[in-house]
Amino acid sequence: MSGDSSHPASAADGSQVDLAPIPVLEVLRNENKTWEKLAPAYGVTNPDPPWKVSLYATLECLAAGEALPLLERRRAEDQLGETLYSRIPAPEQQLLTLAHIMLSRGLLSEEDLARRMAAVRSRLEAA
Repeated sequence: MSGDSSHPASAADGSQVDLAPIPVLEVLRNENKTWEKLAPAYGVTNPDPPWKVSLYATLECLAAGEALPLLERRRAEDQLGETLYSRIPAPEQQLLTLAHIMLSRGLLSEEDLARRMAAVRSRLEAA
């Protein structure tokens, strides 16, 4: 969990989401590595990212378990999509929104997310 108090939790009713930029997500946003741009570099013609189904299943499970209700997530997607992630395509926008919510609520620390991203990147580069 993050002890960083610069990212307050969103309102309990989900009507507001913390709109403050989160450094680790800003790095991702600024890398401009969307599936649309990466797929051709790897010779992939599928227009959907391979992680899209897993993301959808994760969001459905979070909604069904009431950990992140559907309407709350959609409001967060709308708010963040109109501000921080306005230039990001939909699947990546959903992924960044979920990460933003988890980081804002202290469910995941920026350091832990950065470590996990580095591990994935290293596996991809080794392949």
